Amino acid sequence: MNLGTLIVGAREHVVAIAELDDTAAAELGPLLRDTARVVETLCQPEQTYVCMWSHGRDARKHLHIAVQPVTAEVRARYGGLRSEQLQARMLADGDEPDITEVEQFCERARELFRAITDNSAETAADHR
Repeated sequence: MNLGTLIVGAREHVVAIAELDDTAAAELGPLLRDTARVVETLCQPEQTYVCMWSHGRDARKHLHIAVQPVTAEVRARYGGLRSEQLQARMLADGDEPDITEVEQFCERARELFRAITDNSAETAADHR
């Protein structure tokens, strides 16, 4: 996938959203929102895809949710494809972002997640 794509996975082994317990389900919405905020802040995409996958070769394998920034540049690089056609082409092509760029993105993402978490904790404390 392209630079800026983050993967959200369950702490416990599950293969479908339907298998999440109440705690995990309650955590998923805010986590996806915060992940999308990080991706949008750092990448400024025209769209952010949020897609669930759990395919293995012959059966469900493990729940993964991709949060992927899609810019006009990315779409142009892949002939204007969108949605699952874009993702399939990206995966088939096997193009990988430069490791240095990935490391830099990850550090900025960690900092932004920390700021979001700190802000959420402060807001919760203010409401007490």
